Parts: sequence; structure tokens; C-alpha cells
Amino acid sequence: MSSAHGFELRGINHLALVCSDMARTVEFYSGVLGMRLIKTIELPARMGQHFFFDCGGGDALAFFWFPDAPPPAPGVAAPAARPDQGSLTSAVGSMDHVAFAVPPEQIDVYRDRLRAAGIDCTHVANHDDSEWGISEDPHPDVFVRSIYFQDPDGILLEFACWARDLAPEDVRHVPAGAVDAAKV
Repeated sequence: MSSAHGFELRGINHLALVCSDMARTVEFYSGVLGMRLIKTIELPARMGQHFFFDCGGGDALAFFWFPDAPPPAPGVAAPAARPDQGSLTSAVGSMDHVAFAVPPEQIDVYRDRLRAAGIDCTHVANHDDSEWGISEDPHPDVFVRSIYFQDPDGILLEFACWARDLAPEDVRHVPAGAVDAAKV
């Protein structure tokens, strides 16, 4: 889609993350989630590997494996846990989570499949505009339904499906800035 600045953006080509074990990552993303491995790269000078998975819609999820990568920093470089188990906050410049679009009619089935595969996941979350932003049950004001879980390296993942069409009135908050954060 063209913008006023002349860039024709067509979505996300790929999101690149870092894993601690490429074999375990392939087993999880291909074996458990069913993403097809579409490209593998052996990095020069024994720097590591870079693998790409098809995550649907022409988009890819990619992983680097570096033999000398620093250890993970949960609570800093990524959320410390799933939203139902701890804070969703992570550091500026970090990747908080990856949300994969799934068919709305499959969300409960997918939760059950994750659990059957031994993947600990949340109940289906019904995100709405209430004070806490979540409802136990679906209702007309729920805008997205989702399930949160983590990969073997603790990367926070989400299966999400829109529950209704979004409208202009869904954009009603003034963006906060650093000055606003100092007031909190």
C-alpha cells in the first residue's frame, strides 16, 4: 500500500529473533506449530545460523543462532512471563511478543492442541475496552481473542483473532510521551 511518503509497504517480510538451540527451535516451530521451514543459512566464519519459517500470509518468522550469544534477560529484553503470570513490561527497544493471526472459529481448538502438545498456555483471553482490558466471556465489545504461550527460549507468542471490525471510535487515546511517564 502506498503512503504519502512514497513507500509501498506490503506488510512484514520477516521478524528475526535469536534462539539458544536451532534444532529445538525447528522442532517447536515446525514440529509443534506446523510452520514450514523455508530457508536455512549457515553464517560465514562460523558465526552461526539463520533459519526462516513460513508463518502464513506471505510473512516469515526468522531465527538467528549464535554460538556465543549472551544469555536471555527476561524482564529486560523480553517480558518475564506470560501476561497471566507476571508483568508484560519489557525494555525499550525489546521485542515484547509475536502475535500470529488465527481463524476465530479455531481459537478454542488451538488452545486444546497446544495443551495436548504439552505447551503451557493461557485460557482464551477476551480483550475488550473495560477497566482491566479483558473479559472472562466473549461479548459484543470484545475486539480480539487470544492465547498466550512461550517457545522453548521463553519468547512470548500469541495466537490472536479479531472478534469484530475495528471502527474510527476504536482510536480514542492521546499518545503518551516520556514526559507523561515521569508523572506516573
